[in-house]
Amino acid sequence: MDDDTPDGIDRDAAQVLVGRWLELWNGEIEIADEIISPDNRVHAALFDGGDGSAVGGVSGMKQLVSQLRSLLTDLVFSVEVGPVIDGDHVAIRWVATGHYGGAMPGAGAPAGTEVTFHGTDILRLRAHLVVDYWFNADSLDLMGQLRVGG
Repeated sequence: MDDDTPDGIDRDAAQVLVGRWLELWNGEIEIADEIISPDNRVHAALFDGGDGSAVGGVSGMKQLVSQLRSLLTDLVFSVEVGPVIDGDHVAIRWVATGHYGGAMPGAGAPAGTEVTFHGTDILRLRAHLVVDYWFNADSLDLMGQLRVGG
C-alpha cells in the first residue's frame, strides 16, 4: 500500500493519531476536542446494553471515556497490533490494565482488583478527525474479573 494515498491516511499521520487516541483513553479527555469530529458516531455494544448510537460528537466521546475511567481510574491503554491502515480507516488491537475503583453495581470484586482486558478499535477519519468509531472489547473477560453477576 502507498504511504500517501489521496483517499486515505499516510502511516505517519496514522501513528500520530493513534498516539493521541491513546492519550484520550489514558485520561487526557480534552484531547477529544482536537481529534474527534463534531459528527462522530460510535458503533459498539456498550456495557449498559446500548448500541452506541446515542453517543455522538465530541461531548459523547468525552462522556464515554469518562464513564469507563470512573470505574477503572488508573486504566492504561497500549497498542498490541497496529495501526493497520486501509484508505481512511485505521485499526488497532489494544490491551488495557488498571485497578477496579469499586463503583459498578453488581460487581463482587473488591476495590483495588487488578484487571486486564483487550479490544479492537476501528477509526474512520476525515480531515484527520475521527468521524466513526467502532470498538469491540472483551467485556465478558472484564466482567468476569469484576465478578459481575457471580
